[in-house]
Order: sequence, then C-alpha cells, then structure tokens
Amino acid sequence: MSTNFLLHCDYTVLWYTKGMSYRVRLNTFEGPFDLLVYLIERAEMSIYDIRISEITAQYLAYIRRLEENDVAVGSDFMVLAATLIDIKSKMLLPRMTEEGIEAEDPRTDLTKKLLEYVRFKKAAGLLEAQREYARLKLEKPQEDLQPYTGVPDIYLKMDMDGFIAAFRAFIHRKVKGEELLRMQSHIERERISLESKTSRIAGILEAAKKRIVRFAELLSPQKEDEKYDKVVTLIAVLDMAREGRLRAQQEVNFAEIEITGTEE
Repeated sequence: MSTNFLLHCDYTVLWYTKGMSYRVRLNTFEGPFDLLVYLIERAEMSIYDIRISEITAQYLAYIRRLEENDVAVGSDFMVLAATLIDIKSKMLLPRMTEEGIEAEDPRTDLTKKLLEYVRFKKAAGLLEAQREYARLKLEKPQEDLQPYTGVPDIYLKMDMDGFIAAFRAFIHRKVKGEELLRMQSHIERERISLESKTSRIAGILEAAKKRIVRFAELLSPQKEDEKYDKVVTLIAVLDMAREGRLRAQQEVNFAEIEITGTEE
C-alpha cells in the first residue's frame, strides 16, 4: 500500500509518492525582515512595541523548521536571529543605570529598520502595480503628419490685446457672412417667384384672347402671403409692360388695374 503525505512549510514543499520524492522551493519571504514583519503582523503586534521574547521564539522556531527540512538558511537570517537574541537578553537587564537614568530601549534600532523596510516595501508594491498597469497599455510613437496634410503649422505671435482684436474681427466677419447668406436666399426666392409669376400672367393673357383681365385675377389663389404676392404680381406686370408684352391702365388712383395682352 503506497503512502501519500504532504509536508508543508513556508519555504519548502516535500511530496512523497510511491517511494519518489519531489522538492519545490517556495520563496514566500524575500528576506529576514520580510519574515519578521510577517510574524509581527500575524501576532497582531505593534512595530513600536514588539514583544521581543515572543517574536524571537517564533523566528527561531521558523529557522529550525527550515533546517529540519534541509533548507539552506541564509546568513542574513542568522544575523537577524542573533540580533533578536541580543535584544531579548538586554530586555532582561535592569533599564535603570546607577545614575538613575533610564537606558535606551534596545528595540529602538530594530524598530527603525523595520519601519524603513515596510515603507520601501509599500513603495515597491506601488511601483509593481504601476508596471503591471503600464504593461497593459499600447502606445503609438508620435509621427510627423505634415507631409500628408500639406498644411504647415502656424504659430501666432501676438499679445493678448492683438488676439482679442483678431477674435472680434473674426466674429464680425462671421456675422456679416451670415447676413449676406440670408439676403442671398431672400433675393433668390424673389427671383424664382417673379419668374413663375411672369409665366403665370402670360398664360392667363393668352387664354383671355384680348379680353381685359383685372389685376385681382392675376393673384395666386393661395392666401399664405397675400401682401408679398401682390407686390410680386405688380412688379411682374410692370416688367412685362416695359417689354411690350401687355398693356395696363388705371383710370383713377386706387381704381382697378385693367390688363390686356399684346400680339407680341
């Protein structure tokens, strides 16, 4: 009957199956300070008030476990172990000197080093996160598109007053342009209406066969813009009379205008 069991520690995993063994190295801790910070956080201690006796025991137990599993322990781990043992021994000594002055806390130097290590570790974590974020970005190098556009870059060299004056001139030209467009549209509308009105009057006179046609008969039946229609009709009648295409007469002011066609 084959036996399968797993022996796990923070650094090494040994797997035995049917008389064969495989060793996998797990770099859980990057150094002695990384291990020490982990032990302090797991014990819910404050870096400013380390229970040195408890943390030293846990640290040494971890190193012994590595040695039992045939894991090479780095010299830096052993140096920190010696430092912890030295601090532990100093903590057992009286804190007051013969002169009545309280000696410096032997944990002070270790606390400073741990705080500096934690600060740099957090900074390294932020840099690593930025690297991963930047790795997901795709950047296109900047290119000069001027050969394709054919339009050179223009740089304005003027002060603020000159810029304001140029902007006002631009707005003035824009407003004038819009007004000209509206006038052109209005003139175009009148020209089309005059041509259509002239054609309509010519048709009415041709159908009348020399009969007198009153001005009111020339107006459009639609009442959408009666005033505009009267003006255009009058201009068309005068224009056709000037060309000799019709005769128009009015006996007295404000009387009905009578219109007859000519042979031309």
